[in-house]
Amino acid sequence: MKKTAQSWRVSGGLSALAHEPAQQQTRRKTKTETKPKKEKPMQTKKSVANSNNHQPSTACREKHAAMKLPIRSTLIAIFGLLSTLLAVSQTADAQGLRPSRFDLVPASDPIAACLPNAAATVTVFPREDIRGVDTLDLKAEGLRPNTTFAVFLTDMPVPPFGAVQYIGDFTTNAAGRGSVRVDAIINEAFAFNNITGVRTDLNHIVFWFADPEDDEDCVPGSAPTQFDGDDEAGVAAMSSKNFLPGAPLP
Repeated sequence: MKKTAQSWRVSGGLSALAHEPAQQQTRRKTKTETKPKKEKPMQTKKSVANSNNHQPSTACREKHAAMKLPIRSTLIAIFGLLSTLLAVSQTADAQGLRPSRFDLVPASDPIAACLPNAAATVTVFPREDIRGVDTLDLKAEGLRPNTTFAVFLTDMPVPPFGAVQYIGDFTTNAAGRGSVRVDAIINEAFAFNNITGVRTDLNHIVFWFADPEDDEDCVPGSAPTQFDGDDEAGVAAMSSKNFLPGAPLP
């Protein structure tokens, strides 16, 4: 009975004969015992952005480089222009080439009484060393309307005027305003008599009525003068006599 009793074994609630090997019960894995899946690391926005941050291609780099060339060339050109303008300005300052400005007045008492609002301003831009000529701007107002005047550089601003040089003329509008711009040697203008060897500096400015008939309202019965291209002119209208005994031009 003892032997027979030992021939029976209880394993996990199952019986087996003595001559049969005991069967081992297979254990099933529960869900909690299954092999966990390998989780992938979560990618943040930053990691995704870094993964997409690839190096630009050669063609892209060449395109950007080509775009920079015109900008660089333009900046170089602007810098060169500014340097040139600065050099010219410094040269002009060093040589005293500042524009000079002065006023003219009625050339005689009868003209002053006839044209009480007559006024004229002359501006000289000394550009001979840069351009080979100076520039003279003359602006006048308060004159007779629709009237032509002849402009001269002169030795003296009053009769007999001495040596003179005809440089231009202008015609006033209906309001009695007129202007003229002349490119010529102004600051160093002179007349030279090759027979006598006398040089005369022309440091004054005078303008005349170009037509002898146009001054009759101011100076009735005045004799014609020769201060015009056709050799017939009226009396002097305005001059730089207010600078006597000096002169407005160097």
